[in-house]
Amino acid sequence: MEAQRILEFLRGITANNNRPWFLEHKDEYDACRKNFNEGIARAINRYAEFDDEIAHLQVKDCVYRFNRDTRFSPDKSPYKRHLGAYICSKGKKSLRGGYYIHLEPGNCMLATGSYWLPTNILTSCRNEIMGNIDRWLEAVENPKFRKLFGKPNQGIWPEMENEDAKGSEKGFGLVSLKTCPAGFPRDYEHIEYLRMKDYCCWRRVPDTFFEGDDWLEESSKIFIVAKPMMDFMNAVIDDYE
Repeated sequence: MEAQRILEFLRGITANNNRPWFLEHKDEYDACRKNFNEGIARAINRYAEFDDEIAHLQVKDCVYRFNRDTRFSPDKSPYKRHLGAYICSKGKKSLRGGYYIHLEPGNCMLATGSYWLPTNILTSCRNEIMGNIDRWLEAVENPKFRKLFGKPNQGIWPEMENEDAKGSEKGFGLVSLKTCPAGFPRDYEHIEYLRMKDYCCWRRVPDTFFEGDDWLEESSKIFIVAKPMMDFMNAVIDDYE
């Protein structure tokens, strides 16, 4: 993937987020988009080697649009400042866990799992954790998972950055309840997993990560470690989708 070319275009749109600038550089956008899409096509094929549920996907099922939806946002900038793709067996709008690829200057990352789950699904996920706690702990407390993603809700999701909180290099969980969820035992030994409001883990990667071809193998290694956690939750989510 020509990541540096893509990131250079994204730096430009970040500094000039308006339609006239975009139209003036439309040819460069089209070239970057084409290159990004080709990279995602290769990623689908590579990840399907360890997850055959995604083998049927096409690029259009995974890549997000570049135009922003500004209807309910105070930020009326027309374009995103990143390129992203969500490789999920049921499509990028699914609640099901998948593999997320994000290119943004100074904020490139990989993420796996599900986020912003509705309360009824979260409740089922929490019950599943309690009912199969040994299998869950095997997925999220093994040394490889802990090294790559850490413990629950100790990292700050990069897109939540503000002046007081710098996004973390890694993380497991975006948002957590401050107390025990209703209907669950407050003294549960592994309460930290019940307090989670999502089951998403991520790694920040350097801007050079996606350049060339090695990123396919390196990202595969990261996603393979996260997959047992994702599969655990997808088994629950599938009952609702």
